[in-house]
Amino acid sequence: MKCTNHLKKKKLLLYLAPPILLVTIFFYFQLEILTLFFTIQRASTIGNGSDIVDRLRASTTFLPLKDTREGAETWFISTLNDTSEPEGEARNLRFPSAASSGRLLCMAVPSGHDGSKNSYALAWRDALPLDAELRTGLTFLSETFYDHSNLWHGLTALVPIVSWHVRRGCSSSGARPTRWAFFHHGEVRSGMSGWLMSLAAAATGVEVEVERFSGSVPVCFEEAVVFRRLLAGMSRERMLATFDFMRCKARAQCSVVVSRSGANGTDDPAAVPVRVTILFRRGGRSFRDEAAVERVFHKECARVAGCKLTTAQSGNLTFCDQVRLLSETDVLISAHGAQMTNLLFMDRNSSIMELYPMGWRQRAGGGQFVFRGMASWAGMRHEGSWWDPAGDPCPDGNPDILGCYKNRQIGMDEAYFSQFAAKVFNATKERKVGITSDASSKARGKVETCQCS
Repeated sequence: MKCTNHLKKKKLLLYLAPPILLVTIFFYFQLEILTLFFTIQRASTIGNGSDIVDRLRASTTFLPLKDTREGAETWFISTLNDTSEPEGEARNLRFPSAASSGRLLCMAVPSGHDGSKNSYALAWRDALPLDAELRTGLTFLSETFYDHSNLWHGLTALVPIVSWHVRRGCSSSGARPTRWAFFHHGEVRSGMSGWLMSLAAAATGVEVEVERFSGSVPVCFEEAVVFRRLLAGMSRERMLATFDFMRCKARAQCSVVVSRSGANGTDDPAAVPVRVTILFRRGGRSFRDEAAVERVFHKECARVAGCKLTTAQSGNLTFCDQVRLLSETDVLISAHGAQMTNLLFMDRNSSIMELYPMGWRQRAGGGQFVFRGMASWAGMRHEGSWWDPAGDPCPDGNPDILGCYKNRQIGMDEAYFSQFAAKVFNATKERKVGITSDASSKARGKVETCQCS
């Protein structure tokens, strides 16, 4: 009996031995793997991981911001192509993005006078260049081959930025810029003109903080959008919407309440106002005899029921003065010049009359038509232009023929001005009477709502 039990125990041990051995081996290897894993983790934490970061940091390559090998429209950050997303939006570069492989934009800007000394690089946030300063928040970067301080040129740089801001959602934290950076031919600039800075602040809802950079120390941006092609890529529909938004925001910033009743609350067509503004300027392209010019237009205004003429010197007006004046203008009369950029604040379908000195028609080329183009972008009516035919010719051998004519004073042609004014004032009156007859235009003192889209 005892012998039988002993044999049974031996057989049981033989059956159990292999599984026990396998389980023992399994746990042994698991313990070895875990030990190896923690060893590797500790090693990477102590040395190997930081070594990888150091290698990534050291591999950051700075390239010339001003790449002279490329054409005039592509040399700023020339290694990347900008896109229009969605179609109809201004072309831009975004960082970080798929195009940058998730990397941030970094810049070394030691010079404000020589763009060829400035450079840029792409780097991962965890491996920024040595000593680099990280700028948190959203940064708008604008490069132009024109001039940010000029009202018209600066506006063409500002419009695509505002359009992107609106598309992003306006009031959201991801749409409001923390700072701006301005470049001209790769050279850093300190900002825009005061008028444009005021418009940018009104449009975005925050004051314009300009990045000054830190000399040779690289600066990296947590999020950046770069605009380097002005209005390229923007559809007419998008431009109209952006001008509407900027007009609305500027009026709100300056507490301008626009009347939507053209007839002072009555049905009398004679009471429908036609508000005419002559915006004078000093110095170049001023009128030789402002009083005579005012008399001619005032005479024709008096022939139209409800017409009122206002004159102003653009140099005497604050930003909000200009917003208020042009918001109450149906017809703007002005010499060609930066002050005409204020047409932005007029209602859609308002009228523009533009006057030039002698020589511009023959010498100025397409640049003389910029406000005709702007009127179209903003939904205005450019009613035509007059070029002064009188004046002394330029001296023989003048190497800069346009420079001889550019800032001459403007004369007048009473017969032409009278005919021109009568045509525009009467057409404006008829158009406004038609609009006022619509019951929807009877609401007075309506506050505009600036829509994001």
